Amino acid sequence: MIPRYALPEMAAVWSDEARMGHWLEIEILAVEAWARLGKVPEEDARAIRERASFTVARVEELERVTRHDVAAFVQCVAESVGPAGRWIHFGMTSSDVLDTGFALQLRAAADLLLGRLDRLVQVTADLAFAHRATPIVGRTHGVHAEPTSFGHKVATWAFELDRGRERLRRARETGGCPCRGLALPLAAAGRRAVWRACRFAASLSPC
Repeated sequence: MIPRYALPEMAAVWSDEARMGHWLEIEILAVEAWARLGKVPEEDARAIRERASFTVARVEELERVTRHDVAAFVQCVAESVGPAGRWIHFGMTSSDVLDTGFALQLRAAADLLLGRLDRLVQVTADLAFAHRATPIVGRTHGVHAEPTSFGHKVATWAFELDRGRERLRRARETGGCPCRGLALPLAAAGRRAVWRACRFAASLSPC
């Protein structure tokens, strides 16, 4: 985002720190799901939960070597954990991390916009009511027409904003976490693993 045009709270949602923070939680939850299936030792899963971390600077340093953002991130996190770090990214593909993390960022951004829209719709509705009898010149085809009220004009803005708010709300609710690439490696692990993957995705960002 261009810093001078971005609100601080929205810029934070799309920062490298926030993006990789989502990646980290996805990786940790995936390891914990594998541990529940008996594929990863419980003590290693606990070590990962307790010690896994990253710095954007270190990831960028590694990416200059790997030329792959997720590979650099995985290496950075594994370094922070120690021997148990070998389970980071186990049974996953880059799309699991990238797409799921992106979905979480989209939802966080939508929540910020919806909060602002709630206030904007209310302010616009209040303004429409306050000026329901304030006369203004109506317009048609760029020329004066029958008189109308300023409140009526503002009310059309309020209804339009409300429709847009509802569309955004529906988009937020249907923009779930994909965990796309997980299906292929999990296929070899059996039906329980696929079921766990679905539960894992739901735990990240429930509707």
